[in-house]
Amino acid sequence: MLKFSYLKFCLVFILVFVLDQLSKYIFLQGFVYKGEFFDLILTYNTGVAFSMFAFLGEYLKYIQLIFIIILFFYLFYQKEFLKTHIIAFAMMLSAGCSNLLDRFMHIGVVDFVFWHKWFEFAVFNFADVMINISVALILIKEIFNKGKKC
Repeated sequence: MLKFSYLKFCLVFILVFVLDQLSKYIFLQGFVYKGEFFDLILTYNTGVAFSMFAFLGEYLKYIQLIFIIILFFYLFYQKEFLKTHIIAFAMMLSAGCSNLLDRFMHIGVVDFVFWHKWFEFAVFNFADVMINISVALILIKEIFNKGKKC
């Protein structure tokens, strides 16, 4: 059963990574879309969410690398927690690795979705969406599991 879980982890990890890198490749080739609600346009984020910590410059990618390595080891040490949230962690780690690859290959993380209808939101990418969905999945599952344990 554990091998099947790791296989699921690997498949989801690869799928999210490939889809994210493919979507970024399209914008790196010059694709642009200007719409009423949002624009699809290439930008580089040298920080993390909402460009925070951009002042760390080149150090940020190494900090992110250390963080991802620690998270990998922690999850594989906490096998039960990993198994409970195998899909969510595969999505989260894959998206994090994909954004980290951007930091090493480009001047920053490749972002391209810019929402501007009614309010201006930060520019983001597919990996950012996967990270948010994975965190939501973990929280929802933990909340429902907590209710069953009481």
